[in-house]
Amino acid sequence: MYPSLLFTVSSLALTALTAVADTNSSRPLALVYRGDSACKGCSEAVAKLLEGSPQNFAVTYVGPKEDTQISAETLSKAAAYAQPGGPDQTQAFRELEGHGPELRDFINNGGRYFGFCLGAYLAGPNEGFGFLPPGVNAVNERKSENAQVTSTDNAVIQINWNFRSKTNRFSAQATDTQWLFFQDGAAIEGLSDNSTVLGRYAQNGDVAASLTPLGKGWVALVGPHPEATSGWFQSVDQPGGSKENGVTFDIGYDFVNTAMSAGPVPDGRNTTNTNGGTGTTGRTGRTGKAGRPGRNGRRPGSSSPEDKDESRWGNDDDNEDEE
Repeated sequence: MYPSLLFTVSSLALTALTAVADTNSSRPLALVYRGDSACKGCSEAVAKLLEGSPQNFAVTYVGPKEDTQISAETLSKAAAYAQPGGPDQTQAFRELEGHGPELRDFINNGGRYFGFCLGAYLAGPNEGFGFLPPGVNAVNERKSENAQVTSTDNAVIQINWNFRSKTNRFSAQATDTQWLFFQDGAAIEGLSDNSTVLGRYAQNGDVAASLTPLGKGWVALVGPHPEATSGWFQSVDQPGGSKENGVTFDIGYDFVNTAMSAGPVPDGRNTTNTNGGTGTTGRTGRTGKAGRPGRNGRRPGSSSPEDKDESRWGNDDDNEDEE
């Protein structure tokens, strides 16, 4: 759930294309949900992570109030669909439930589903699309035994991440105690194959991020927020709030790279591209000014951050509104 991007990534040519948005574009297309079921700024932050990643995605927002709607035709042109954090799982599922079959077909045909926080919950079997293997579910990490964060407040949390691709600072290595922004995020329980685990919560070992197959495609989930920008961390009033490892986006980029390189992906022409490489560093596009973080809101009637003091969420002055 969360605000905007403070740094740009240099634009380089992509050496290994994973998909194309259409016959006139060499950039893979990612569809990012934006609407009432996403918190303010969350969709924009996810979009900027995808645009700035080595995959060099072109991003199109989809949603009830967007020019482009979620549909089988729209999904057929995409390599990935991303569901960002949002205010309430029940509300989101009611809005999006009808698109479940279209999204399932998209993934079955080789597409990638990226679920960030609420998007991870929505991949599960309970008030969700059921994209996970039998016996696997997305549950509240804050309610888990020995959880590092036990409240629904904005927080930072320590993650042990197994890097599987080269990013700015890391290359195919396990790293301990990286800090990520966290707000009532999910843990993925019931995984029997450790190869599907991308990262774990450092304090109790719960799965914080996973990559599981569905048909020819893949479902990539992450409970904390590797897309979080500096303004989000400014809202955290706890030790570690200044340790903004996540703002380098290494974990976010590796999350995207690993999912996209797991196998063939759609190329927008009802075929698949078998080049799974990660390419070189992409370009960050301007997708509009992001706002302050929201909460996952798994509890009906929980207070909204929209009711809180604007100043608490920090200020990302580097971003400009763009219609």
